[in-house]
Amino acid sequence: MNRKKMIKTTLVAGLFFLALGGWLLHLRIHSLVKNVDNVIPLISGIVSVFFLPLLFWFRSTVSSAYTINGFLVIIGTITMSHFSFATFQDPLTPANIILKTTLADISILWGKFAVGKALFDLEFLKSETDVAAKGRFFRYPNMGWWWAHLFALATVYSLGNIFWK
Repeated sequence: MNRKKMIKTTLVAGLFFLALGGWLLHLRIHSLVKNVDNVIPLISGIVSVFFLPLLFWFRSTVSSAYTINGFLVIIGTITMSHFSFATFQDPLTPANIILKTTLADISILWGKFAVGKALFDLEFLKSETDVAAKGRFFRYPNMGWWWAHLFALATVYSLGNIFWK
């Protein structure tokens, strides 16, 4: 096994365990039996744990896996942030924001995104001396593309929540 394949195997395993840990935490906190609305995170978890590592494994599907992974992270970030804002009842202090919100869960999600980005970059890296991808910041696969989608989807979600209560 060459070095690149070993790194890829380690990253795919890391992606699997991050997704599995986040999914199991979610299942423990938000049971499907208690609320049928939890079926969407259940399906997202199944996709993240079982399908994304497989998609990242094959070069022909890495771009799809990267995109799916990124959008699952964005959707999870938005919905968990909304959950924190909607249910937060303690005094607004830095300690309460850090410890009594879904900030830890969102951090796990963005760790999953980072592993997915590393897998994407590793697959399309021509050599270890390549410079970082150049081009327009807001074009795929640059990070600006992800920030624009996070902002746009959060705006649409917020407007939907405000106007369609």
